[in-house]
Amino acid sequence: MPTRRVLPLLYLVSALGSVVVTAPILGAALGVGPRYLLYRDAVSTPRSHVTDAMLGIGDVAPRAVPQDWFVATASRVIDGGMLVAAIMVASLVFAGVGYGRLAARLVPSAQRAGAVAASAVAIWNPYVAERLLQGHWGLLVGYAALGWLIVEVLDLPAAPTAARWWRLAGLTAVAGLTPTGSLLAAAALGCTAAGLRMGGRRAVAIAGCWLLASGPWLVAAMVGGATTSSGTGGTEAFGLRAEPGLGALGTALGLGGIWNADAVPTSRTVGWAAVATVCLLIVVGVGGWHLARHRAGEDGRVDAVRRALAILAAVTVIVVVCTAVGPGRALLGHVVESVPGAGLLRDTHKFLALLMPAFAMAVAGAVAALRRRVPAGFALAAVALLVIAPLPDLGWGVGGQIRPIDYPADWRTVAAIVPADEGAVAVWPSDTVRRYDFADELSLDPAPRMLRAPVVESGRLTVDGVEVDPPSARAAEVDRLLGSAGDRNRLAELGVGWVLVEDGSTPAALTGAHPVFAGTSLRLYRIDDPVLDQVSAVRRALVIGAHLVWLTLIVGAAATVALGGVRRIRRSSPRRRPRSRRPSPTTNTGPT
Repeated sequence: MPTRRVLPLLYLVSALGSVVVTAPILGAALGVGPRYLLYRDAVSTPRSHVTDAMLGIGDVAPRAVPQDWFVATASRVIDGGMLVAAIMVASLVFAGVGYGRLAARLVPSAQRAGAVAASAVAIWNPYVAERLLQGHWGLLVGYAALGWLIVEVLDLPAAPTAARWWRLAGLTAVAGLTPTGSLLAAAALGCTAAGLRMGGRRAVAIAGCWLLASGPWLVAAMVGGATTSSGTGGTEAFGLRAEPGLGALGTALGLGGIWNADAVPTSRTVGWAAVATVCLLIVVGVGGWHLARHRAGEDGRVDAVRRALAILAAVTVIVVVCTAVGPGRALLGHVVESVPGAGLLRDTHKFLALLMPAFAMAVAGAVAALRRRVPAGFALAAVALLVIAPLPDLGWGVGGQIRPIDYPADWRTVAAIVPADEGAVAVWPSDTVRRYDFADELSLDPAPRMLRAPVVESGRLTVDGVEVDPPSARAAEVDRLLGSAGDRNRLAELGVGWVLVEDGSTPAALTGAHPVFAGTSLRLYRIDDPVLDQVSAVRRALVIGAHLVWLTLIVGAAATVALGGVRRIRRSSPRRRPRSRRPSPTTNTGPT
């Protein structure tokens, strides 16, 4: 079945599913009511500013590159809260369309019903719920791009045009909005290319596309000054968390098990998680059995990609489960501690996104199997019931847990006072994670995103009382000086020009000092004559260049899609035929 015929239906179904899941933030995306996300890792502000930290060359490892830079750049023309909310909504729409498209391409016998079922499972599953609750909207963009990427690689050998290469590079860049999304894209690209036995220049070209698309965080990691290694404590803290009655294997197969037990739908915290997982695996099992017995057709490439995606899913589950316990966890801890940048691997639940391509085609396969016995509508309804009903609290912002907020006026006032070039801002208290009385959940500090000046970020992260990431040397020294009546001149030597106090306490170093601003929730102090921290112009140019290349890939891909759409419209529109000039008939009256 040509995928273009099913695309309008997929967009409609996916848009409805996304609206049901993200309903509380639709107003934020449209600029109505509260606009800003402030819960766990999701932080949006009216305007972000490009600082060295946003580029990944600050005191903290580049974990949100190029995501933060993109938001900071785009928020010059659109409110940052509206932008992030719109991306969150759109990521679920394109996830549904992408995996539905993948199912239509790999399981043509399932027809429209199978593609719609694949869209439903791509939107409505524990992985999406838990990543939404953790605030990982950027990771969901990478998750959404995988289905589109696989189809693009699958169609590449038949039509390796320049436009298709542009689209492939652009999709890879979209997936690489975060470093983890970039790794997911690498796995999907490599698996699909291997299934097609794609070698030689095309394989090298695909690898080149990935390197260009991953340039922002790769270059930042190489030239930045922050440490990119992590402690072994993070392996246990961020490992897969077994759900009730499932164990590590059942949890992984059910797409659940995020490390943070608070970022979980209520229905997954009790024995119902096992029921929901069994329902999902029944659908996947029936579909997998059907696909194993029936070839896709004469096109051997489709069957090869099917096998490759099934192998990728199996390997992912094995690795995630093995690293959750015993020797596997110890081995992962050793890798994370000794290999720079390997900290990206410690949150193993993130990589369960690699199961979704196989799950999407298996769900479509289940519909195809049922269609042999019942009408397509009944087959779709049965599969959808088994997938959606066991996770009832995903709707309405995961049971109302995701809600936008408004910042108090103090925050906008401080943002207007602090300039970009009069020293960095030290925040007191210096904890990375904190709770505000105007937000519903623990969250990251919004100051690094809201202020024009660089903020001294500690990077220290504690999970259940265990220090997972130590603070940077500079942040630790600033914190010590503020808390022990240290010399303010020493603060200035460390580049601190401002101190922002976010609670009622006053750091010992500022006892007796007068704030330049004192509001109901914030106080701002000035430190005289700070020594401005100068980052090498070469380092900054390299990182900015990598970001611009990344953005160019996306813009170029969007341009090729737009041009292709215009050409298709022109070809499909009826052309007016020129009128033929026929001689006017004459009447022969004969002789008079």
